[in-house]
This record gives sequence, structure tokens and C-alpha cells, in this order.
Amino acid sequence: MNAEQPMIRRATLDDVAAITALTDAAYRKYIPRIGRKPQPMTTDYAQFVNEHAVWILEIATRLVGVLVLQHEADALLIYSVAIEPAEQKRGYGRHLLAWAEQEAQQAGYTSIRLYTNARMEENIALYTRLGYQEARREPYLDNLRVHMSKQLCPNFL
Repeated sequence: MNAEQPMIRRATLDDVAAITALTDAAYRKYIPRIGRKPQPMTTDYAQFVNEHAVWILEIATRLVGVLVLQHEADALLIYSVAIEPAEQKRGYGRHLLAWAEQEAQQAGYTSIRLYTNARMEENIALYTRLGYQEARREPYLDNLRVHMSKQLCPNFL
């Protein structure tokens, strides 16, 4: 990581344009692979900022990453993790995933889940290395959606 410490803060409506631009840049590389825009590129982030937990990772006020979480009945869902393309492969995605796990534990969840496109093999490999297990696959549009989950230790604080 950079010498400056990454800071994570809750997104506001003022961040929506930057969130959308970063997400589009981060996911654009997958369009040729899956034949369409990935779901996070079609999301209304103003609605998500109002209704869900959207987090910004910044370094010296420069937007580097976005984490979108949705609280569900039995697990915290990682809806999207997006890292600025020039900043990828520096550990920022793993940093946001660890943040998501902390958020899940603080909210009392014992599991966290996510889904991704089956054609995003490098993401599946990363999630597997981080302890996520494939739960199931389902058809989604013209591809397969891979659901993964991770058991968390209960938070006894």
C-alpha cells in the first residue's frame, strides 16, 4: 500500500458521481468477457447511498475504492467491491473485504456473502483464498452467478 494510510468513510450523496465513475472504470474490463455491463455498472448509486451501507476508501482525499454492503436477514451481502484500475493489485480490495467482515461482525452476523460472475475467475480465486466457499451457482442473464459465503467468528464485545 501507499505510504499514506487509507481511510474508510461512509459515502454521501455528494460522492455518487465519483462512485459511479470509479465503479464503471473498475468493471469495464469485464464487458468483453461477459458480453454486457456487469451489474454494478447499472446500479443507481444515489438510491444505494440512501438505502444501504456504501463505503469509500480514500488516500489523501483521493477516491481509491468503493464497498457496497446490504444488510440481509441472515448475512451481510457484499454487493460490490470496486478499486480504481490504477490502484488495483495493491491490497485495497482485500482491505475493503476485511472492513466488510468487521462490519458484519459488529452488526451481529455470523456469515458474510457475495456473488460474482462465473467468468470472473480471478475474483473467485481471491475470495476462495480469503476463506469464502462457493455455495451455489445459478443462471443469471446469459451467464452464471456464483454465490459465495464465509463463516465469521461471533463478536463477543
